[in-house]
Formats: sequence, structure tokens, C-alpha cells
Amino acid sequence: MKNQISVYPLRLPASLKVKVAEISKQDGTSINQFVATAVAEKVSAMKTAEFFTSRSAEADIEAARFLLRRDGGQAPEPDDQL
Repeated sequence: MKNQISVYPLRLPASLKVKVAEISKQDGTSINQFVATAVAEKVSAMKTAEFFTSRSAEADIEAARFLLRRDGGQAPEPDDQL
């Protein structure tokens, strides 16, 4: 699939645009790249939260507690200890 680009006119408060311009210049990127990365990070965080929220609905808390209370298995290998 081709990488399609969508143009979206973005309105930012002037003070925020100045800060974004400063940060992107220090980072050696464009304002566009900075905003695209920031949006991608936010989308990723929201999708991650959504994933864990949906998984928590399937959680078996009693099974997890049973695993935590069970007798230990093998002792750690010498390289596994701090």
C-alpha cells in the first residue's frame, strides 16, 4: 500500500507554535515532523490504554492470586541473582 499523506491545516496558539519551532529546531526536525510524531505518540498511548482496558475485562484475578500464592519452583540460577 502506498504511503498516503493527508494535508490538515492546524491552528495553534502563537505561543505554542513558537515553542514547537524552538524544540523542532533543536531536534533538527521540521515543525511538521514534530507534530506528526507527537500525534503518533498520543495515538499510541491511547491505543495502549484501550488494549489494557479491554484485556483487564478478561482477567481472572483469582487465578492470578493462586499463582502468586503457590510454592516456589526452582531456585534462581547463580547468574539470575543480584
